[in-house]
Amino acid sequence: MPTIPTAFADVTASDSTLRRFLHGLPGVDAVGLEARAAGLGTRSIKTTAKAYAIDLAISMIDLTTLEGADTPGKVRALAAKAVHPDPTDRTTPSTAAVCVYPDMAAIAAEALKGSGVKVASVATAFPAGRAALDVKLADTRDAVAAGADEIDMVIDRGAFLSGRYLKVFEEIRAVKEAAGPARLKVIFENGELSTYDNIRRASWLGMIAGADFIKTSTGKVAVNATPANTLLMLEAVRDYRAQTGIQVGVKPAGGIRTSKDAIKFLVLVNETVGADWLHNHWFRFGASSLLNDLLLQRQKLATGRYSGPDYVTVD
Repeated sequence: MPTIPTAFADVTASDSTLRRFLHGLPGVDAVGLEARAAGLGTRSIKTTAKAYAIDLAISMIDLTTLEGADTPGKVRALAAKAVHPDPTDRTTPSTAAVCVYPDMAAIAAEALKGSGVKVASVATAFPAGRAALDVKLADTRDAVAAGADEIDMVIDRGAFLSGRYLKVFEEIRAVKEAAGPARLKVIFENGELSTYDNIRRASWLGMIAGADFIKTSTGKVAVNATPANTLLMLEAVRDYRAQTGIQVGVKPAGGIRTSKDAIKFLVLVNETVGADWLHNHWFRFGASSLLNDLLLQRQKLATGRYSGPDYVTVD
C-alpha cells in the first residue's frame, strides 16, 4: 500500500479520527473565494505573454474522448492530433496526454509510441463509480497493462457524502497500489459534492491517500471545473506541500472551451501556487474542444488574422 505521510498516520487510524480532521479544516468563505477567482479572471494577458500562455495551455491538455461511440479510428486520429496539433506548424507543442476508456488504452499507446505524449485512462467504473472494489481494481490493472501511463479514477461520492470517509480513503489507496507505476488522478466530481467545504475535504482526503493529481470533475455532469472550485483545490495543494513537502497536481476538467478560459486558469495557478505548478507535470486541462480554439488563437497571433474553423480538425 502507498505510504501515508507521517503527519497523518494518526488521522487515518479510523473513520472517527479522519472525520474529525476533515471537519476540523477551516470553513471556506464562499463569497471571498468567488470574488478572488473573479478578480484574477480580469487580468489582461497580451502579445508575448499571451503567445507563451497559449503554448503552455496546449502542452497541458489531456486531449479526451470518452464516448460510447469511440472507435479505434477516432482514437488514432486523436492521438495524431495530440502529437502534431497543427500539422502546418511543427513549432506547435504536443498535448500532455490522450485520455480514453481502458479498452482503448492499447490503441492509444500504440499510436503514441515514442512521441512523449502520455496515455491517460479513466478507470474505476467511470463516470459514476458504481461498482464493487474488485471490479474497480481490475479496471485499473487492465488499463495499466494496456499501456496507460496515468489513471483517472472517480471517488465513491455516495460514501463521501454519507460521511464514510475511511471507505473513500482506503479505496483511493487500493487503486493507487493497483496503478503501480502509473500516476493517479483522483476525480471528485465537484458538481455533486455541492459545497466548497466538501471540495476542500475531498482535496485533503485524496492527497493524504496518495493522489498524484486531484481533479475537479468527469465532464459528465452539469457543473464541472469553475475558477472558484479550481482555486480552492490549488490552495489545498499549496497548503499540503507546505505541511508535508509533497507536491500534488491539479486538473480542472469539463467546460473549459476557449483560450480566454484557459488563460484565466493559468493566472489562477501562477497567482496561487506559483511557477512550480506551471508545467504539465503538475497542471492539466481535461478537454476536447479547447485545443481547437487555442490553435485558432495561435494562428491569429502568427498571421494577424483569424482562420476559419475549417483550419482545425473537428474532434
